[in-house]
Amino acid sequence: MSLTDTLGLGFMTFAFFLGAGNLIFPPLAGFLAGENMPLAMLGFLLTAVTLPLVTLIAVAKANGKVMGLLPVAAATIFAVSIYIIIGPAFAAPRAGLVAYEMGFKPFVADSSTTMMLAGLELNSSQLFYTLIFFTIAMLLSLFPGKLLDSVGKILTPIMIVLLVGLALAVFIFPASVPALPAGDYQSHPLVKGVLEGYNTMDTLASLIFGMLIIDILRKKGIEAPAEQTKYLVRAAFIAAAGLAFVYISLFFLGAGAGDLAKGADNGGMILTNYVNHQFGSLGQTLLAAVVTLACLTTVVGLVSACAEYFNELMPRFSYRLLVVIMSLACATVANIGLAELIHISIPVLVTVYPVAIALVLVTYLTERFARPELAHRTVLSVALLFGILDGLNAAGLDMSAFSQIPLFAEGMAWLLPTLLTTGACLLIKSSKSPKAAG
Repeated sequence: MSLTDTLGLGFMTFAFFLGAGNLIFPPLAGFLAGENMPLAMLGFLLTAVTLPLVTLIAVAKANGKVMGLLPVAAATIFAVSIYIIIGPAFAAPRAGLVAYEMGFKPFVADSSTTMMLAGLELNSSQLFYTLIFFTIAMLLSLFPGKLLDSVGKILTPIMIVLLVGLALAVFIFPASVPALPAGDYQSHPLVKGVLEGYNTMDTLASLIFGMLIIDILRKKGIEAPAEQTKYLVRAAFIAAAGLAFVYISLFFLGAGAGDLAKGADNGGMILTNYVNHQFGSLGQTLLAAVVTLACLTTVVGLVSACAEYFNELMPRFSYRLLVVIMSLACATVANIGLAELIHISIPVLVTVYPVAIALVLVTYLTERFARPELAHRTVLSVALLFGILDGLNAAGLDMSAFSQIPLFAEGMAWLLPTLLTTGACLLIKSSKSPKAAG
């Protein structure tokens, strides 16, 4: 591949990750971390940039078969869980809500009107917007064509230019000085930043994006695994650099937001208020248009990917039927509201992320295990077990009986047991007896 091809692959990988959801978490985290923002940002970058980077490389290393040593049933359950999380359960509905919060709500005089539907009190403007938004996404997913590719090719450069301009404004014109840290950012900002990085869901997405990029490379005629790994690694580093640039600038934006962040329950509101303050209505309109298109293309990609996967898993359900089901599910879940959806997703992500991280870890160490199949299954089982404990704790259940586990209070009880189990598996000797000497 030429340098231009490699750069194109890297920017495409960056575009895969850069959904609107990536824009809403750093500003709020930066604001809440205040003076402890540098540590919180470092933790966030570990799980939102470094982990997706090493996950893409792990997928390349395993030639796209990172779950190959797991039982078929377990691998299928884990894959289904990832597709549901990044599809109809959280990521896709969240993208629709971010489009509403940043692309529509700021221009509506009264967006708080409610209505009763099936015994539930729903926000009227949010309901109608999400129905229209996911209907358009459904139609584009049902009949994909060159239009969506053209929008993507135009959108990504515009988004990059906008983000560069925003980053320059953040460093040149901060709205305020950082305030005192709030909540968990007071006592352990680094760990809190790590956990906040889970919300991007990029490590889970990397497991899918890595296989997608390998398929793209194969279509370009690059069949050798070593060559695929080389180009995927280069693309991953380009994407990671882009994500780090975006996150760092948005953390500084949040930390210096001051009064612009008052009353905000998500980072999208902080970002919108800042752009309106610095660039006026024109800047806000441009941001709204680009974010809306970014959200739409993200949702179309997620709905299409989920429908294709479940169509392969359950061939009796057609692709188009699954697109309709996925779109309806997304529209339904979206009306929970952005803040509530994020709140609900945290225990799920705290449970699933340790398994994804453990999978990446054992993938790198596969050649060092004497019994790799046993190691993969054991390490992932331990990560899941302790991930469930962390998830239940994050959900607010009384888990005081487990409070003596190291890092349990910080939400990372899985870390030490998973590392110890990995170390024990490295010490296990091969069960094969050595051949007798000549």
